[in-house]
Amino acid sequence: MKRAAVYCGAAEGINPIYKEQTIALGEWLLANNYELVYGGGKVGLMGIIADTILKGRGNVTGIMPKFLKDREIAHENLTTLEVVETMPERKTRMIDLADVFIALPGGPGTLEEISEVISLGRVAQHQNPCVLYNVAGYYDGLASFFDTMVASGFLSQTDRDNICISDSLSKIKTFIENYQAPQAREYR
Repeated sequence: MKRAAVYCGAAEGINPIYKEQTIALGEWLLANNYELVYGGGKVGLMGIIADTILKGRGNVTGIMPKFLKDREIAHENLTTLEVVETMPERKTRMIDLADVFIALPGGPGTLEEISEVISLGRVAQHQNPCVLYNVAGYYDGLASFFDTMVASGFLSQTDRDNICISDSLSKIKTFIENYQAPQAREYR
């Protein structure tokens, strides 16, 4: 069984499409035989993605630091809830468990987590695809910024092409199926 780490908001956001597309992603994950690995909360998009997978009888592993367990309201119906000490432990554990990394809309924490796995992939610390599910153009600004990095010489076009930013689950599936991990980055 494959596992997808999904990073997303502990809020639902103001546009109902975020909830709708979180459910659609959950259904897509089930249809493509993915287990879910996520932050462990029952609120916001986090709760929606977990509930969608659980409703479809899929497996859900939540990873949550002790200090957030009560604050983020840990989901009580998960297949597995792992409680760790720190946020870095949470991120490392999610990376260790996942075969693909997907970001839904979210706040600075979501951005930080997907940015970290993109960076780690560039230096060959994992071999898995990184995807930003661009619901309602949520990641358009980030896509533009990645393009600026390429134009400014801070990101190679090859590395940029290894970051999928799409609002199409079929394009995301094709990206994952055809993904080839980059060679370890060399510095000169």
